[in-house]
Amino acid sequence: MEYASLEREIHIDASPEVVFEVVSSPEHLREWWPDDADLSPVPGGTGELVFGDRSGPDAQVVALTVVEVEPPRRFSFRWVYPGDEPATAANSLLVTIDLVPAGDGTVLRLTETGFREKGWEVAVLEQAYREHETGWDHFLPRLDAYVTRLVARR
Repeated sequence: MEYASLEREIHIDASPEVVFEVVSSPEHLREWWPDDADLSPVPGGTGELVFGDRSGPDAQVVALTVVEVEPPRRFSFRWVYPGDEPATAANSLLVTIDLVPAGDGTVLRLTETGFREKGWEVAVLEQAYREHETGWDHFLPRLDAYVTRLVARR
C-alpha cells in the first residue's frame, strides 16, 4: 500500500451551505469530531483541536492552520504538526473537504494527504495512516447524523 492519500466520500441530506458551516465552525465541529475546537475559519487562521479532556493526561491537542475557505464548496486545513512550528507541506497533513451539490443534498469528498511527506519510518507511517483511516470512518457518519439532527431542528 502506498499510504499517500486517504479519500472518503459520503452523501449528506443537506445543502452545501449547511454542510460547509458544520465542517468549518468550531461550535459545530465539537458536535461531531473533536471534544473541543478553537479556530478562525479564514485562510491562514490558526487554532487547535482537542481530543479528550484537555486537563487529563491522555488529551491530544492538535494544532491546525486553515488553508482554503471557499464557501460553500471547499474547506481545507493543515494539522498534525509540531505546535511550535508553522504548518508546511513537509511537516503536516492536509485535509481538503470538497462539497458538491447532489439533488437536495451534498456529496462530501474528504481527502487527506501528506503522510509520506512527514518522513516517518514505515511502521509509523502505516500506523498513522490506519489511525486516520479508522478515525474518518468513525467521525464522518457522526457528521452525517449531526447534520440530520441540525436540519430537523431548523
